Amino acid sequence: TMEWVEYMTSDAQSPMANLRRANGRDKPWKVSYIAVGNESWGCGGNMTAQYYADNYHRYNTFIKNYPGNRVHRVAGGANDFDYEWTEVLMKSLTRGNGRPRADSLSLHYYTRPSTGWPPKGSATDFDESHWFIVLKNTLRMEELVTNHSAIMDQYDPEKRIGLAVDEWGTWYEKTPGSPNGFLEQQNTMRDAMVAALNLHIFQKHADRVSMANIAQIINVLQAVILTDKERMLLTPTYHVFEMFKVHQGATSLAVELTAPDYAFGEEKIPGVSASASKDAAGKIHLSLANTNPNEAITITCTLEGISATSVTGRILNSTAMNAHNTFDAPETVKPARFDGATIEGSKLTVDLPAKSVVVLEL
Repeated sequence: TMEWVEYMTSDAQSPMANLRRANGRDKPWKVSYIAVGNESWGCGGNMTAQYYADNYHRYNTFIKNYPGNRVHRVAGGANDFDYEWTEVLMKSLTRGNGRPRADSLSLHYYTRPSTGWPPKGSATDFDESHWFIVLKNTLRMEELVTNHSAIMDQYDPEKRIGLAVDEWGTWYEKTPGSPNGFLEQQNTMRDAMVAALNLHIFQKHADRVSMANIAQIINVLQAVILTDKERMLLTPTYHVFEMFKVHQGATSLAVELTAPDYAFGEEKIPGVSASASKDAAGKIHLSLANTNPNEAITITCTLEGISATSVTGRILNSTAMNAHNTFDAPETVKPARFDGATIEGSKLTVDLPAKSVVVLEL
């Protein structure tokens, strides 16, 4: 570990830095983040929490900060609802006085349409029952972030250790005909909704959630880009990320929202999810997601503490729940201009179509 970090980040005249130079790289790389182990509770070693904590301290000791580079250390946190893991690790990371021994603690949670492993359910061939269960399971991220944060607060009330939700997203059966083990799957309007709901949860907990990485980027699980040789397309999930980038680096604003639930059978989930932020230029951005695939809803908001005279917006939606982009039709699902919002005095009214994600600028 020590030699690898030195090889990557040291600019000294030392054996490992000189080996890097001999291999064709003169200047060191800027390595911002290093995760000490990955899924150590499972495929990364099948360890107990205490055994991993001891190993974390062992390896972390030899991750040096060389001049010009400071490593943000991510300790391997829990698998979804394993709160005992967080308890043991936080106690270990904060023992004694001084700075905590990690900068972030990871959390992994995948949205699946079924229990058991491997996940069952098609990425594109589904009905409303699977639309509902996927969104319902996604919303459990709120429960996870809230409960893990509460444990972290006991040991780190100053919130010096961030919660890095560094694996999340949907996990379905692989694309028919694709290689085993490649975890390739398509990406529909349902996945766009999953992205919006998760990002809203992370933004609500911006005081603790320091990082949130969708599990993969290209061709694997809930990817933002799909490729086929020389061809490339942007998925509905990509478009949510692009629309939501106005929130990045901004200040999270409190949102109180009351809306009808989306009911399916005997169960229900919140019908509308929302998040708001204020950027450095003073612009207010409000993102909304209507989880109901069948019914539009009108949202009426009272704007308190801000003065807005106009509103513009963009929308991502589709006619079908399973609408998705293909290499032959790569723009089936893409953002469009949204004119369904108006401001009169301090009153904002939004006509939110079914199964839609909307971002407004006030």
